[in-house]
Amino acid sequence: MSDSEATAQELQVVAQELQMVRSQLQALSSQISEISITLESLESQDPERPVYRAVGNLLLEVSDRDALSSELEDSRTAFIDHSSKLEERESNLMSQYEELVKSFESR
Repeated sequence: MSDSEATAQELQVVAQELQMVRSQLQALSSQISEISITLESLESQDPERPVYRAVGNLLLEVSDRDALSSELEDSRTAFIDHSSKLEERESNLMSQYEELVKSFESR
């Protein structure tokens, strides 16, 4: 395999990984947004009205709103942390991709 073939193959691998990371970032962004909306709705819900949580195919009444809120906040924080790591990986992959393109074009 020639150097240019190896570089082209490496470019393809990096591009695929970059696409995968971006897809994961998009999914995480949706989850973070959904949890944020859920937390806002939970805070604005009249405390006298019941709140339900989906568990599988069931809707179960929530007895401890504070625990639910805390659990949702923990999940949101974990997703944000994971998203930050993926953004860093995306940045590294973009740099690697740009270097590979320059290397490929200079041959």
